[in-house]
Amino acid sequence: MNGEIVISHLSQSYGKKEALIDVSFVIPQGMFGLLGRNGAGKTTLMKTLCTLLTPKSGEITVGGVPVSQAARVREMTGYLPQEFSLYPSMTVRDALDYLGVLSGMEKSLRRRRIAALLEQVNLTEQAGKRVKALSGGMKRRLGIAQALLHDPQIIIADEPTAGLDPEERVRFRELFQELAKEKTVLLSTHIVSDIEEACENLAILDGGRLRYAGTVKALLEATGESNMERAYLACIHGGKEG
Repeated sequence: MNGEIVISHLSQSYGKKEALIDVSFVIPQGMFGLLGRNGAGKTTLMKTLCTLLTPKSGEITVGGVPVSQAARVREMTGYLPQEFSLYPSMTVRDALDYLGVLSGMEKSLRRRRIAALLEQVNLTEQAGKRVKALSGGMKRRLGIAQALLHDPQIIIADEPTAGLDPEERVRFRELFQELAKEKTVLLSTHIVSDIEEACENLAILDGGRLRYAGTVKALLEATGESNMERAYLACIHGGKEG
């Protein structure tokens, strides 16, 4: 299956406020970073890719399917929002099982997928705990599990490492890198080191505009910097367009 995402002249707004302004770039299969400060337009872009928002103008295809075909796009995408909340009084296993029921998954498939996912995100021992009793890091891992439940080709994760300790952030990056061997993983963050450690390709948003899209290596070369943090700052303050 084609896991490429193509964004062409996308604009998005909330009333009179422009959240995205004529954004165009391509997200290839593999690990891709979306970098920008809070308010840069990252969440708006991700919600639009997931069909939660309708583009004001422009075109997007996800895995070759236009976002106007929302049901088909949702079948192939898994979304982890920045603020994740899931049935706090249910156990971890029951919450995932309920989501599987809503997705129309057969019981035997649900059992296999849930067992495999809990092991993959290191939550097997917490399967019988109530969601509200989980730590912040565990809830994020549960969020990944729910995003992967229907085995999507494309995973879209909005600020998944924000607020986590360094050790937990490393675990998340390693998990996403493993998934990206066979899938498209779009990782949104304002933490430069997450992109530097995990992604070969990235896009930088600032003020709703695309400032760069390409490889990390090419960004360093274009800005004349050897440090990713300085290259990022040079890009947004210099207004370089991708």
